[in-house]
Amino acid sequence: MKFQLAINMERIAPDVDMRDVERHTLEMVQMAEDGGFIIVWAAEHHALEMTIAPNPFQILTWWAAHTSRIRLGTAVVVAPYWHPVNVAGEAALLDLYSGGRLEFGIGSGAYQREFDIMRPGLKQTEGYKFMQEMLPAVKALWKGDYAHDGEFWSFPTATSVPKPLQQPHPPIWIAARAPVTYDYAVKNNCNITSWPITKPMSEVEIYKERLETALSNNPGNPRPIFATMRHTVVYDNQRDWEVPVNAAIRQLGQFENLFKNLGNVEKGFPLAIEFSRLANRDEYNPKMLQKNLMFGTPEEVITKLRLYEDIGVDHFIYYSSLGLGLKEQKRSLELFVNEVIPAFP
Repeated sequence: MKFQLAINMERIAPDVDMRDVERHTLEMVQMAEDGGFIIVWAAEHHALEMTIAPNPFQILTWWAAHTSRIRLGTAVVVAPYWHPVNVAGEAALLDLYSGGRLEFGIGSGAYQREFDIMRPGLKQTEGYKFMQEMLPAVKALWKGDYAHDGEFWSFPTATSVPKPLQQPHPPIWIAARAPVTYDYAVKNNCNITSWPITKPMSEVEIYKERLETALSNNPGNPRPIFATMRHTVVYDNQRDWEVPVNAAIRQLGQFENLFKNLGNVEKGFPLAIEFSRLANRDEYNPKMLQKNLMFGTPEEVITKLRLYEDIGVDHFIYYSSLGLGLKEQKRSLELFVNEVIPAFP
């Protein structure tokens, strides 16, 4: 099993200094590179302090300047907010600047609130259509001259300037949950990221079954890399288990706000939805979170990761942050690097 890091610049309150967050995030990326992680991912979100990521290419260019080996992934470029020519050029330029380290992740977008700001009138559930139109256009632009006349974009003959260093193109990733998305990934030679959020291991098994079904339905297509992401916190003592769980509960209430558009966002800070208002509040039981998320001592985390390895997960994505303090985040990553990764040579 190989390891990837997903990390956001994140402020949980106005009194957190943005300069401290910036410095902390880069240091975590450098720790991941030195510790054996193979990819680090930057998101795209808008007008949210909990994920400060208005342009993943800009973030990754910054990381590229301060690293030398770790690969740099967009997780993800939100297709409805972009133009294909912009995406092709930005991605290729990053690949050039980084010496061919780009991993290109593309998706449809997560929060209806962001759609209301960035693409008014578009329902989040329709975002996948933009992704499926954009990806072949971007690949064609990377290859050479291309004109496009589609449902969402039309443009005369153009090309990507520059072209990516990696040929025929950088590795492509999409986030997959529904069976149709697994089928699309296999048909289009895309690697897969899956995120069971707070659900149990049975959800990971379902995703793996969907991958196997897609492969059976598309004989001859190569098997993609299958990666699974979990919020991850490693701590020194079992008695510390409530620290990440309480942080997770607070921020997951904010996620529910954004996913379901249930409450207000004030100056970029989403209000956490009261769990009494949530039909799915049982998904945030503290003991359940401690069990399902990648929370534990090094020994406990190694045991949990063996289950993913047995299912057939190729890469595990360590999702950092989740409202945890900066000091605790660093200690967690240090323990993961020094005591967990060596168990998976």
